[in-house]
Amino acid sequence: MPEVEIKICGLSTPETVDAAVAAGATHIGLNLYPPSPRYIPLEQAAALRARTPGHVKVVLLLVNEQPEQTVRAIQAVRPDVVQFHGGETPEWLAAVKQHARLEVWKAVGVKDAESLDRVQRFKGAVDRLLYDAPANKLPGGNGLALDWSVLAGFAHAIPWGLAGGLTPENVADAIRQTGAPLVDTSSGVESAPGVKDVERIAAFCRTARA
Repeated sequence: MPEVEIKICGLSTPETVDAAVAAGATHIGLNLYPPSPRYIPLEQAAALRARTPGHVKVVLLLVNEQPEQTVRAIQAVRPDVVQFHGGETPEWLAAVKQHARLEVWKAVGVKDAESLDRVQRFKGAVDRLLYDAPANKLPGGNGLALDWSVLAGFAHAIPWGLAGGLTPENVADAIRQTGAPLVDTSSGVESAPGVKDVERIAAFCRTARA
């Protein structure tokens, strides 16, 4: 079984970016959604991107962003991946993928097998689906876990990853139950909303790898 990829999302400081890199994260996420406690402005995202070594992929998180802002964000930050978290259509995501020439991910809320079938409409439009708990007030970062049994044995037609309520304490179990090739955490490695904990980042990466 190939090694699990690990994304630490919602990073906002040089120290936490360094901690994620040192712990062996394969991806870091930068959040450009203003209502989120993990939001950072474009200039800050660009600075953190510049700090990240080339072997770690930088993921830019956008929610229902207008085309002009999307282009501006991609040009300013130059991410490896753009992750969309809103009501974006497969057609729009396919257009971004074609024009920006970078990886496009779509985060989707999954509550049952039926919703898992429905999101397969993104096949061909995205490089990866990120399965999350159904959206609450904020899309993602709510610390809510989805029902992993829904994913067990599912024949995935699109590369995927697992998000939603993952912590250092439950990530090993989540990987065992779902076979997730990538795990993504945000609130699960925080001491308060938007405040990443260096020790928990290290523990999450260590446990996911083990």
